[in-house]
Formats: sequence, structure tokens, C-alpha cells
Amino acid sequence: MRVSTSVVTACLLFGGVVAAAAPSSDAGVVVPNNHPLIYYHGRWDASPGTWWAGSGFKLHIQDLRALTLKLGQYTTTPLASIGVSVDYQPFFTVNVSAGANAIPLTGSSGMKRSSDVKKATVVRINVEGWQNNRVNLENIVLNKGARLLPYTPSKLAFQFIGDSLSAGQYLPQGVDQAWPFLTGEFFKAEHRVNAQPGAALSDIVSYGNVHGLSYQYFRTEDTGYFYTTDHNFTTPWRFARDRPAPTHIVIHIGANDASQNVTADAFVGVSPLQWAVGLPESRDLKRKRQTYNTFLTRLRGLYPAQPIFIFTPWGWPSADGSISYYYEGQYERIVKERHLAGDPNMFLVNTTGWVSWEDVFPANQHPNVAGHQKIASLFGEWLVDWGLRPERQWATPA
Repeated sequence: MRVSTSVVTACLLFGGVVAAAAPSSDAGVVVPNNHPLIYYHGRWDASPGTWWAGSGFKLHIQDLRALTLKLGQYTTTPLASIGVSVDYQPFFTVNVSAGANAIPLTGSSGMKRSSDVKKATVVRINVEGWQNNRVNLENIVLNKGARLLPYTPSKLAFQFIGDSLSAGQYLPQGVDQAWPFLTGEFFKAEHRVNAQPGAALSDIVSYGNVHGLSYQYFRTEDTGYFYTTDHNFTTPWRFARDRPAPTHIVIHIGANDASQNVTADAFVGVSPLQWAVGLPESRDLKRKRQTYNTFLTRLRGLYPAQPIFIFTPWGWPSADGSISYYYEGQYERIVKERHLAGDPNMFLVNTTGWVSWEDVFPANQHPNVAGHQKIASLFGEWLVDWGLRPERQWATPA
């Protein structure tokens, strides 16, 4: 569920490092935000500014010794938390704000030594939070003598779609510790996460979200736009900007539909066969066409051949060992209907038993850090059994 917290509270929870004041850009190499060798990923508006947890950019840099981000006025006030990884080392948190932010690289074992000036460096940066997550990039300042090199993305690219159970809500490092992010890291893949706490799949108001994922996924902005005074509107997302296009799509959704009393039939929606033969449908189904089957049909328009993995709920564990589930049997129904309609590239991921009481925060039943690691491990095993193998090395070597 969506729980609003102040950005100050988020700072205290996330800990992190507050970026230091940066030296004058005259002392270094200024990289404008439209430089073709900045590899952007996730959802960015025209400013350019981030939306959705996990959005960010990657840099491949020769002779790196210092890196500063100059951020603009649309950056979250007083700060936004970003994850930073150098040479594929673990991500660490840096809190940034509008103005110049020197990114501390010395905390990573991937930091270049002064004698190691010929070695190229890969720096990965993304916003961690599902809220207070706007980073308005004006330019990047590198040390004198550094230069950008092309970043080659992995040939594997995951697209994850979900709610709080995928967005990393309640985790110290947000989405960077969530199972979708960890799955992408394990496979050495590019990964994009469009997940919004509290949001239903149905296009309904739910826990502060004015739209559901069946609408919002196709927009640049996440549902936080509604509360943003300087950007209180949405724009269509141009999917050609996702490069490479996703090779695998993963969906875990439905908890908030169930909480909002969306019926099973309305959640599943009209089957592809009903659409094909024009069978009559109820008034409620006509009103709820934006639900799961229609959403999958729209995704197929974007991703005509990619495998789509549909998670069943792992449920809400209780201290007594019991687990409550929602929409039991409906995810199986969805996959079966897609198969009957001639789409064999839909796969059910049965997550029953993946999460127990010790894997969640007792206060909200959402997976804790170890729980997300467990889910990522189990899904990784599932994908390997299915036939997917991790890349042997990252496409851009460090």
C-alpha cells in the first residue's frame, strides 16, 4: 500500500551520504545533459528529469578521478536519494539536491587510483525512491583529462511492472534492494522497473494514486505527478526510447485491486477470445476493459514476441504461519486464456511458498531486505530452469 512519508524522514531512513559542494566546473570537463554518450534508462521527461524508481543513467569514462552532478530546479527539495555503483560494485546511497553535487567514489572498491589512469570506469546512477525521486540533470562535470566512452548495454533487458511489492517500498535503499533490481543484476541485464506503491492495475483511485498501472505505465510520469506543482500533468511515453527494447517482461500486480474490492472478473477482464468473436459482455466488464487481459493486449502491441512472465501472489504472511491470498486461480485463468487465444509466450510464475513471516516487515507484511533477496534468488532459479542464463560478463567491461 502507498504510505506517504516526508522527504526528511526518507533521508533519515535511507541514511546515505550527503553530496559535498563541488568545485567550479572551470576545473573539469563539462558534459551537457544531451551528450550522446550518456546512457539514459527508465523514464525521463524533457527537462530532463526522472520519474519512477530506478530511472537513471550510466557512464563509461576514461581516466575518471572525480564526478560532479549539476542538478536543476526540478530536483526534489530538499533532496533526492540516488544509488551509485562504480565498476559494478554494490550500490550505495548519495543524497543530492539542486546545484552542484560531488559524488563520493572513494567508498567503492572500484575507485580508480591515481596511477591507474588508463583504466576505464563504469558508473551507474539511479533514483532509489518511489516518491521524492526527481533528479533534474543539467550537466555532469568530470576531472580534467577524463572523457566519455560509449556504454554498450547488455543484450538482456528486463521490464518489471508492479506495485509496492516490486518498488522497494520500506527498504533502506529503495528499489536498489528490491527483487526486480536484484534479478537484473544477477543476469547482468539492463532492467527497468515501473512499479508504484498503492497502485492498482485497474485505472481507479487507490491509496493516493489517481490512476492505475493500466494507464500510468504508458505515461512518462509516475502517479506522483498529481501532487507535483511544477509538473501536474502526464505525457505519453515514447517506447522507442527504451533501448534495447525489453527482452523479458515480468508482471506482479493485483494486491491493490483486491484491496479496492475489484471483483475477480473485473480484474481479469474480457478474454482475448471474447474480443475476437464478439461475445456479449457485462456492463461491469465494459467499464473495466483496462484490466489484466486488455493490459496484456496493449503490451503485446509493444512487445509482440517477448516472453511475458505473470506472477501469482505470494500472499500476505501472518505471525501464526498462515498466508492470505488474493485472486486465487485468476492468474492461471489469465495465462490459459492467452494460450487459447494463440499466445504461447505467456508464462505463469507460481510464487506460492516463496515468502513467509520471517521474510516480511511485521508492521506492513511487505518483504524486508532478506525477503527481497530470497524472492530474487527463487525467481533467478526459476528463470534458469526455464532456460535463461546470466550473461558471463557485463557488456561494457570495467
